[in-house]
Amino acid sequence: MSRTRRTNLVAGAALSVLAFAGLFPYLFMVVASVKDNEQFFASYWSPAWPLHLENYAAAWEQVSPYLFTSFVVAGLAIAGTLALAPASAFVFARYRFPGRNTLFALIAALLMVPSITSLIPLFVLMRDLGILDSRLVLIVPHITANTVFGIVVMRTYMAQLPEEIFEAARVDGAGGIRVFLAFMLPLARPVIGTVALMTVLGVWNDYFWPLLTVQTDAYRTIPAGLAFFANQNVQQWGPLFAGYVLASLPLVVLFTFLSKWFLAGIQGGIVSGK
Repeated sequence: MSRTRRTNLVAGAALSVLAFAGLFPYLFMVVASVKDNEQFFASYWSPAWPLHLENYAAAWEQVSPYLFTSFVVAGLAIAGTLALAPASAFVFARYRFPGRNTLFALIAALLMVPSITSLIPLFVLMRDLGILDSRLVLIVPHITANTVFGIVVMRTYMAQLPEEIFEAARVDGAGGIRVFLAFMLPLARPVIGTVALMTVLGVWNDYFWPLLTVQTDAYRTIPAGLAFFANQNVQQWGPLFAGYVLASLPLVVLFTFLSKWFLAGIQGGIVSGK
C-alpha cells in the first residue's frame, strides 16, 4: 500500500470518527423519540422494538403552535432583511459618496456589540412602542440584527464582482435600479441565501428574548416553547425527544438543500472578500 493511500485511509477514518461523534447526539435523540419510558431505561443506548410512533403525534399537538410562530417570525424577518440589506449593500459597494467608508465602518462596528448589552434598551424601546407580547416584538430585532450582518457580508461580496458587467449594462442604457434588480441580485444569490439561512438560524436559536418579551403561549417561538414543553413532559421521554426532533427538522432540511449556497456565500462574502 502506497504512502498516499495509507494517509487517505487514516484521514478518512479520523473524519468518520469526528462525523459520528458530531452526529451521535442527534441519532440518540431520534432513537429515543420512538421509545416509551420502559424501553428508554431498559435499553438506554440502543434501539428498542416496537417503535412508538405515537410519540410524534403527542409531540406535534403541543409543538405545532411554536413551529407556526417560528415560521411566521422567520419568514417576515427574512422578508424585512432582504428588503433592506441588498439595496444598502449595493449602494455601499457600487456608489461613491462622502463618508461612505466611515458610515460602513460604523455599521460593521455594530457586529462587535454584544447582544446582551442592548437587551435592556431594546426591551424599553419595545415596551414604549407597545408591541410586547406579540409576534412583532420577535420580528423587529431579527430584522435589525440581520440587516447589519447582511449589509456587511453582501457589500463585501458585491464589491468583488467584476465592474465590467455593470459598465456594460449602463452602456446599454440600464439605470441604477435595473442594474440592481436585473444584474446584481441574480449574481448575489449565494450570499442572499446565506443571510436568509442565518436569519432562520437566529430565530431557531433565540431563547432568552422570546422568554423575556412574550407571555402568550401561542406567540412563543420554538426555543422558548420547547422549554415549556419539556417542563410538561419531564416524565415522558419519548414525546419530549420527538418534540426536539420535530423542532430540528426545518433546519436539517434547509441546510441539506441550501448548503452549497451557504458555503458559497460565506466564502465569497468573507473569506475572499477585499
